Amino acid sequence: MAVALTLSAAEARPDPDLNEELTRLIAGQRLSQLVEARKFAVSLVDITDPALPRYAGVNDHVMMYAASLPKIVAIMAGFERVAEGALRYTPELRQMFLRVARRSSNPDASKVIQMVGFENIARILTSHKYRLYDSGGAGGLWLGKAYGGPNDYWKRDPLHNLSHGATAYQTARFFLLMARGELVNPRFSAEMREIFSEPEIRHKFVKGLSGVPGVKIARKSGTWKDWHADAGIIEHDGRRYIAVGLVEHPRGGEILEKLIGGLDRIICSRDEPLDFSGDSHVLTR
Repeated sequence: MAVALTLSAAEARPDPDLNEELTRLIAGQRLSQLVEARKFAVSLVDITDPALPRYAGVNDHVMMYAASLPKIVAIMAGFERVAEGALRYTPELRQMFLRVARRSSNPDASKVIQMVGFENIARILTSHKYRLYDSGGAGGLWLGKAYGGPNDYWKRDPLHNLSHGATAYQTARFFLLMARGELVNPRFSAEMREIFSEPEIRHKFVKGLSGVPGVKIARKSGTWKDWHADAGIIEHDGRRYIAVGLVEHPRGGEILEKLIGGLDRIICSRDEPLDFSGDSHVLTR
């Protein structure tokens, strides 16, 4: 059964087999108590067949503090403003985006946010086109505060009072839209895929996959005190999937490092991978 991740959270239909495997993995990694405390959330989307994504999630509509992960929406909103003609996509702006995505640069993130504008970011997130934040439902991705500097604060999200928030589900939708070429447009989706590749911070998901030959990852992580997040598109051996993990725990980085190894085995231990030769950036329906 495929899930229509472009629909609202209430209309999502997880794949029962994939969901069962995910539940077993969480129990095996002794994460059930964190799940029950609503301090751990995960989404997994098998996009090996991009026309029929298979989805599984646990606490995936629980909105949590996500630290630097919501910087992804500042970059996406920046490209929307470029498409609207309000910004120019200069080499300098691209380098700023790269530093935000790959190094999680706080000064550059704040510059991008101020350049795009909090109101525009919120408008784009809540637009009918994206619905990445649902004020009438579980929330989603939210960016209501910059990362240092003047005019740092704007407003917290109206549902959970978070300045930097995310649900695993809406974060997974963000990366699915990117993979399908539906963030802004196909050209800018491909550009964002490139910008989020080659991460320079090699922890969490990146560290957990460091021993996998030929792995490619386009991701963004976040860390603040006990809050840890990681999310991205991963591919190797003819398989592609989206993984999102959010956790509140002092050893959250280690939890996500171990989690991604299990998620990778769920997706990539299957037989008969599809051939995607010549399709390195944008997935189509």
